[in-house]
Amino acid sequence: MAQTRTARLMDGTRLAARIIETSSAAAEDVRRRTGTAPCLATVLVGEDPASVTYVRMKRARCEKAGIRSRHVALPASVGTGDLVQAITELSQDPGVHGILLQHPVGPHIDERAAFEAIAPEKDVDGVTMHSFAAMGFGLPGFASCTPAGIMRLLDEYGVDLAGKHAVVVGRSAILGKPAGMLLLGRDATVTYCHSRTADLPSIVRQADVLLAAVGRPRFIGGRDIKPGAVVIDAGYNPGNVGDVDFETAKDRASLITPVPGGVGPMTIAVLLAQTVQAAARQLNVT
Repeated sequence: MAQTRTARLMDGTRLAARIIETSSAAAEDVRRRTGTAPCLATVLVGEDPASVTYVRMKRARCEKAGIRSRHVALPASVGTGDLVQAITELSQDPGVHGILLQHPVGPHIDERAAFEAIAPEKDVDGVTMHSFAAMGFGLPGFASCTPAGIMRLLDEYGVDLAGKHAVVVGRSAILGKPAGMLLLGRDATVTYCHSRTADLPSIVRQADVLLAAVGRPRFIGGRDIKPGAVVIDAGYNPGNVGDVDFETAKDRASLITPVPGGVGPMTIAVLLAQTVQAAARQLNVT
């Protein structure tokens, strides 16, 4: 009787803790050498419970890592112009080294205009067109935090991407699209898919590396996972459920991220690391 293989879990929580520890030491070095601690400004529009929780958690992680946190809370009724003005002021403030606009910001706001008000050197969340282009061309800049965290996880577990077929299910501007570019930059052959892709299961079955980022619970069934594939589940849905059916996928994959505890912790860790890097550059710490 054939034995069922269980995938090895990719522990994002453990790796994120190491990254934050390193970032904390770097933040202290910046403070010691310049007299200024790295500072991340968070901008929150409205009082969406999930967004409020995320921002509170990010600010708490900043404080523990020795990164100052400045918070700008705006009413849900704020218009695009006032939001852009608030972000522009933070971009021009030398005491702020990184800016995070918590999204979504509401359907009445031009979110892209708000993102573009972030100065490139302070775009530690990797959401501007400048950062997107830098990722695409392999130039210096700040990568989108979740895709960058995914790349660090792949490196941590020794996944050689060269020549591998990577299938990205999802096309958001801050996750799916940049993740595909980062994978391509590491010599993977990348296929982008989404919720409207015809015969998606047949493409998923070809994936040596599968990145699920479509935002639908258990959207990808485990039976469609190629045996031995590496599965990165970047989805987070109510009930701690990812975009992949974990219970069936873990018996076919070689490596898989759990939800929670996989990709999520990496996002915050990269945000903090990039904030410290931004501060060091702006304060001329080499």
